[in-house]
Amino acid sequence: MKKFLFWFLAVAITLGSAVYQRMTGPTHPLRVKAEVEDVTFKFRLPRSAETTRDAEVAFAAPAHLEGFIEYQRFKTEDPWTRIELERRGDELVAFLPKQPAAGKLAYRVFLGAGWMAGSVTGEAPVIIRFKDPVPAWLIIPHVIVIFGAMLFSTAAGLAALGRKRNPRRLVYWAVGLLFVGGFILGPLVQKYAFGVLWSGFPLGTDLTDNKTAIAFLFWIAALIAGRKGRPARGWVLAAAVVTLIIFLIPHSLMGSELDYSQMSDPMPGGP
Repeated sequence: MKKFLFWFLAVAITLGSAVYQRMTGPTHPLRVKAEVEDVTFKFRLPRSAETTRDAEVAFAAPAHLEGFIEYQRFKTEDPWTRIELERRGDELVAFLPKQPAAGKLAYRVFLGAGWMAGSVTGEAPVIIRFKDPVPAWLIIPHVIVIFGAMLFSTAAGLAALGRKRNPRRLVYWAVGLLFVGGFILGPLVQKYAFGVLWSGFPLGTDLTDNKTAIAFLFWIAALIAGRKGRPARGWVLAAAVVTLIIFLIPHSLMGSELDYSQMSDPMPGGP
């Protein structure tokens, strides 16, 4: 395989996995297709917000429609609280009360004409999670480094498929970038966003932390198997495949979640 094609495939696979992970993640805006009064329209609802302000829910809707939002704190017995959607030009707008870091709200959107309104979000509510702001000087390097690790992981796997390239140098890059992105920058991002450095095994069940640890263990095994310059193609290929599968798992799935029952103030920011 020529060098250009080799790196083109590595970049394409990496970008493809990044887009898939982003689009399927639980914090990515939810796409909704609604049909109200014989009018069909599409919009997006937020599933992530910052703790510094109330979360804006805004979407374009035909002028004759009106409605409201019902919300409650996630996994609580709080009563549903109703807030009216207000008209702002071509949009309907409402604001959900800000929550502490890792706090979540469940909400449903009801639209109609006149007094009749039905849920356009179905029976299952939309879940929005709040996080503290993460500075750009940290989040940007984290994203670059972690996907750099994915790029070199993919390149090492492709190199392991043939006999002309020794994947050893690419393995070093994959291990180094994964360590920096997943065990230095990643925990710092999580500390800023949710107040904890690590919430994976053995301290918790955060899937992002755990999948990073699993991928890193496979790459350490590949690194050890390739001692004295051996290509260890089977180990490298296994580590690359595991890393690709792990990267396809939606980001923030089973992420940090505030337990409201453990708070001294039983109703912070609530109804």
